[in-house]
Amino acid sequence: MKAAVQAPAHVSPERVVDFDYLAPPGHEDDVHRAWHRLHDLGVPPIVWTPHYGGHWIATRADDIDAMQLDHARFSHSSVTVPQSSQTFRLVPLEMDPPEHTPFRALLSPRFGPRPVAELEAGVRALANELIDGFIGDGECEFIDAFAKRLPIVVFLRLVDLPLADRDILLEMTEASVRGDAERRAWASGQLQQYVGKWIAERRANPGTDLFSAMVNAKVDGREYTPLETFGLLVNVIFGGLDTVAASIGFATRHLAEHPESRRALAQDPSLIPAAIEEFLRRFGIPNTARVIAHDCEYGGVRFKAGEQIMMPKVLHGLDARRYPHPLKVDFARPPSRHAAFGDGPHRCPGAGLARMEIRVFLEEWLRRIPEFGIKPGDRASTSSGQVNGIMRLPLVWPAPQQD
Repeated sequence: MKAAVQAPAHVSPERVVDFDYLAPPGHEDDVHRAWHRLHDLGVPPIVWTPHYGGHWIATRADDIDAMQLDHARFSHSSVTVPQSSQTFRLVPLEMDPPEHTPFRALLSPRFGPRPVAELEAGVRALANELIDGFIGDGECEFIDAFAKRLPIVVFLRLVDLPLADRDILLEMTEASVRGDAERRAWASGQLQQYVGKWIAERRANPGTDLFSAMVNAKVDGREYTPLETFGLLVNVIFGGLDTVAASIGFATRHLAEHPESRRALAQDPSLIPAAIEEFLRRFGIPNTARVIAHDCEYGGVRFKAGEQIMMPKVLHGLDARRYPHPLKVDFARPPSRHAAFGDGPHRCPGAGLARMEIRVFLEEWLRRIPEFGIKPGDRASTSSGQVNGIMRLPLVWPAPQQD
């Protein structure tokens, strides 16, 4: 961890806040309310914190929207705080247009409406298979029993990798998105070894899976470099595992703690698509950063080239200036373009798959376990990081449900 530093001369004193994004006070119990305190403090819309070498944080939806689209000033060249020391870039996430365009073009067709629709029956069967494993117990620790297992099995099937590898992949992903610098370095090394083995195998024996397509693709008439290939594969791993698991987990915690919401969805599944958008808005997941490309000014703030600014999706979704009563989950809230999947050229190509996985989960879980809550005497726990997460969610239901 980089020590806290003194604010540079160009940072106005009123913009300095003591905020450690890996450990904001209260994040273990409610990570979103822990972040929301930046709004409660009445600080300026853009603040600077001395942690991790010092970096900026955009706290309001309008600024986050503008910065997401302004890659000329706010570059995607490094999305982690502090900037990663790894030798590869997450492709195409850590590329600006037009460099990123051909790499994204490889991914987008694989996550279009038709491919996602073709996956749905298998995802539904998997959801029920997982539920079958514990429904008779009347309880489960939901994150390990379901939330982490659904997306990783879907991912492993997409890329045709062994299901037996899911536990080590989950460990590496967790270290990458919520670990300190040492844990992230460990995860990077492990991922390079793991992915490197499969790159060689799929080049020698290509299949029809997504992994083979990425490994053997060309960009502008040339083969991908080894670092480009690795960066693309790691980006797909991160995008498809932890974020979906976290979204499912936070939605389930809300339903466990709010019977009226749970019963509304169980009684009228047609509400589920609107509920998904509200969950994505209310429970923001990624906290990615940008790099200031050159000395510039925005919103009355002077930025210096090389500085970083974090654009937390949690603060976008909890901005009262955009969303009245932002802490309230309201399935009737008027539609609004939340920031869960980014915006512009870097909008997440896997958004359709993520929405489908969440929808199928809600439909099948509420059909089979319509009444559930948090286990008495126990509690949920959450965590902050590059990706906000829910670490434990002990659930109980009154009796085994039968189809």
